[in-house]
Amino acid sequence: MTSGLIVAILLALAFALTNGFHDAANSIATLVATRGASPGQAIAVSSTFNMLGAVLLGTAVADTIGKIVQLNPDQTVAAIGAGLAGATTWNLITWWRGLPSSSGHALVGGLVGAALADGGTGAVNWGGFDGIHPVGVIGTLVALFVSPIIGFVGGFALLRLLRRVSRRWTDRWRGPTVGAEWAAAAALSYSHGANDAQKAMGVIAALLLATGHLSSFSVPLWVKVATGAMVTLGTAMGGWRIIRTVGRRIFTLRPMDSLASQTSSTGVILGMSLIGGPVSTTQVVASSVVGTGGGRRRWRHVRWLVVRDMGVAWLLTIPAAAALSVVFLYLWKGVAGL
Repeated sequence: MTSGLIVAILLALAFALTNGFHDAANSIATLVATRGASPGQAIAVSSTFNMLGAVLLGTAVADTIGKIVQLNPDQTVAAIGAGLAGATTWNLITWWRGLPSSSGHALVGGLVGAALADGGTGAVNWGGFDGIHPVGVIGTLVALFVSPIIGFVGGFALLRLLRRVSRRWTDRWRGPTVGAEWAAAAALSYSHGANDAQKAMGVIAALLLATGHLSSFSVPLWVKVATGAMVTLGTAMGGWRIIRTVGRRIFTLRPMDSLASQTSSTGVILGMSLIGGPVSTTQVVASSVVGTGGGRRRWRHVRWLVVRDMGVAWLLTIPAAAALSVVFLYLWKGVAGL
């Protein structure tokens, strides 16, 4: 492997690590916030099921992400490496501020920004849909846009249903509810591993294909294991800033709220993973938490200033990551002497 390829692969793994700071933390945010589990217990659950999701549930999302950039092989490594550097930098900035921004948006912005700077509009696969399978930038952005809306509606509707069913429940149901939270957190972590780890898998597979290390687009097992491990490590190292925002600052959650949020989020993320739609766990979970606030008819208890700050961060993510990737592209070429 050349030094440029090695650096680009390391940047993909670094992106997966920062993705863990953001998105994997949301898989357990509501479980920890409602004291259904200790942080250590929640990390153990998330670690196990994130890895299983990354390794076991196909590569449809990786295929979508890995085919966004369309450049000559000698340009691909620099463009993808710069795109990853821009996305990772933006993830670190928003993590430091405790803002649950979208790693998926950051990656798309970074890849598109670097590809446009290096090869113009023809260097980007703008795409659309192949049946129900998202393709290219447009398909990816549609999946990223509609998924939080579905998460919001799902959180709202499911909590209303649970409240109707549980009207006659007594305190003895708290134990089963917390147990269901654990199962929902495991399922959400599995779906997260299936979707978000595949984003880093996709760009590594694209790099290996462009440099002749693969004869066709596929994801080797070592790539699945490495990206899954980095997402899991990111959760343990830095996810608590995001957990505080999603689990406690948007709306004061109860165990039933957490269960409704986790279950609706899992349905959205797992469904999108199966059709190859990249989504943001951060956006889906945060939107479903807002939906549970509405499900309790407590809109005024939702902390709308926090929601506003999150919305601004999401809107800024694509252009910010794109701008950063352009800077990194020129730095990359300067170091390489191109």
